[in-house]
Amino acid sequence: MTGHLMILVIIFIINLIVSGIILLINRSANQNSSYLIFAVMVMCPVLGPLYYLISYILYKFFFSEPVDLEDVIFSKDKVKQTFHAEEDRERNLVSIEEAIAVTNESDLRTLMMNVVRGDIQKTLTSISLALNSEDTETAHYAASVLQDALGVFRATVEKYRKQMREEPEKRIIAAEAAVSYMNEILSQKVFTDIEQRNYVHVMDEICQVIFDEAPESMTAAFYEAVSMRLLEIEEYDKCEKWCLRSAQMFPETLSSFSCRLKLYFNTHDRDKFFAVFDELKKSPVVVDRETLELIRVFS
Repeated sequence: MTGHLMILVIIFIINLIVSGIILLINRSANQNSSYLIFAVMVMCPVLGPLYYLISYILYKFFFSEPVDLEDVIFSKDKVKQTFHAEEDRERNLVSIEEAIAVTNESDLRTLMMNVVRGDIQKTLTSISLALNSEDTETAHYAASVLQDALGVFRATVEKYRKQMREEPEKRIIAAEAAVSYMNEILSQKVFTDIEQRNYVHVMDEICQVIFDEAPESMTAAFYEAVSMRLLEIEEYDKCEKWCLRSAQMFPETLSSFSCRLKLYFNTHDRDKFFAVFDELKKSPVVVDRETLELIRVFS
């Protein structure tokens, strides 16, 4: 046997021993790929063990860090369920204005039912249109829905006011919630004139509490809400008070200009209107279409 052949035999024997040892280690670790690794190492002497050794070193140094599963949640509570659309209902879903125009009483009632199954609080104005329907059952149903919704509104406002009186630590939080809730309903103007005026005054009082005790909680949206509701009931002095406060606290918001423009437009005060308009032109505020139309009409 020549020297070169002897070296190859020795290498093969050493390779076979190393492969066997690694096979035993992998089998004790219950690795499913242990026989495949053994076959590769036996068929590729030297290169096979080197490949395994290098792979093991890379794994230990770069890929063996524990996985951080802190932000991974497997709770089924977090799974968003996908529901099939209610095709029969959505096929018949139209705006309530179109529903009222339907002459067939059966279809009208079905459409009305579909409409009010949505978010009633955001469609009170539309539902009130059905009070004048020629179909008495539809009108009665609309009146019942409207009465229930307004009853919920009254109870909710009283709950917030009670919380403001009896829980000082939650006074401002309750006041903020009350203003947001009241504005959504009062902006639809579904109450009688007297009740609408009374609730706008309540909203004005609540905003005054926030302004006095936590002025930083009076957002631009709150200033705009109370200003517009007061403007609708023609309480111009109180409306101007809030408009000027808004201009002082939020001088570079569109609402601080648009509220004053609407106020002076309704009071026909051209001097103050164009004074605000000049301020708006010099400011970096971007004007929306509604404000541009208001300026065009008054000009």
